[in-house]
Amino acid sequence: MAIEVRPASLFEDVRAVLGPKTPGANVCWCLSYRIPSKLNNELRGPARGEYVAELCRKGPPPGVLAYDGDEPVGWAAVAPRSDTAFARSRVIPHVDDLPVWSLWCVRVRPGHRKRGISHALIAGAVEFARAHDAPAIEAYPLDNGDAKVDLTMAYAGIRKNFERAGFAYAADTTSVLAGHPRIVMRLDLR
Repeated sequence: MAIEVRPASLFEDVRAVLGPKTPGANVCWCLSYRIPSKLNNELRGPARGEYVAELCRKGPPPGVLAYDGDEPVGWAAVAPRSDTAFARSRVIPHVDDLPVWSLWCVRVRPGHRKRGISHALIAGAVEFARAHDAPAIEAYPLDNGDAKVDLTMAYAGIRKNFERAGFAYAADTTSVLAGHPRIVMRLDLR
């Protein structure tokens, strides 16, 4: 299996990974950390997808997609922290004043899991941030040890996958997701 990771500039491919099964459904579309909470609450149904379509048309793309051949099979959200809710978070601390990028969501489509795609997505997100001159990239994964994580809440990733990608522990947070504490992990890119 040769997985290729590319910038998420094609909305139809983003929709294949993040979009709802029914067009009017209120799914996340990976917007909750990307936009202010008021706007996140106002965008309903198809308006959420339209917002993401606009992000795909603008630069830089809102993340990266993993492909198995021509089929999009995974997604990772990555952007400058200053453009996300993490810039204002009271539960996820800033380690320093570097203009880091944030990687906050890794999603692999059902039927494609357990094939290393999340590892490819993390590596692709790192390269995407590096290509945009990010000095460092941060992630906010679950520090779950060997405990199983509910797949619905595993979007933040798990500590061992980021360690495997070269990220190092940077700070504790007061954020808890699915019963597991989240931590700040960082990879310097310069």
